[in-house]
Amino acid sequence: MGGIDTDDHLRDASDATLAARAIDGDVVAFEAIARRHGPLMRVVSAQLLGADGDSDDIVQEAFLTAWRRLDELEKPAQVRSWLMRIVSNRAIDRLRAQRHHDDIAEWDPATSPASDPSRIVEAQLHLDAVWAALDKLPATQRRCWLLRETAGYTYAEIAEALDMPVATIRGQLARARKFLLYELEAWR
Repeated sequence: MGGIDTDDHLRDASDATLAARAIDGDVVAFEAIARRHGPLMRVVSAQLLGADGDSDDIVQEAFLTAWRRLDELEKPAQVRSWLMRIVSNRAIDRLRAQRHHDDIAEWDPATSPASDPSRIVEAQLHLDAVWAALDKLPATQRRCWLLRETAGYTYAEIAEALDMPVATIRGQLARARKFLLYELEAWR
């Protein structure tokens, strides 16, 4: 019964308190953080990855990384943003790893005019060009662009997830969009 009281008490604790306790090695406090922020982390992961079923794996990897790197969390009150950065980075890494293994020959499209092999190849080449252009962006611009354009985050949500001011996010996105327009000019 004492464990239930402890769990109830932790359920109402602030993120800063839970994170500080977790940094000190309190597994129960870390579990409370996971219960509190896990659902949002799944949403972020699913939005970045699409509905391919890897989002739960990404969230688990993110929590393992967070547990191992708790001593790097400088501001315990910002544990949510820190976790969102970790899960976003894991999802982006997974996307990067998957795209290198895509094989057009293994793709089995439904029969339609869009299934013309030349259109499929063109779409894959365009996607490869987009990924190549994204790889040239600085990491912060790439993360901002992916969160905005693929996950549908608002500027405020991106600012919170990356722990940056909204004005900085706007600037990063503007520079990323300008660069991508230039890099993908041939695909217009």
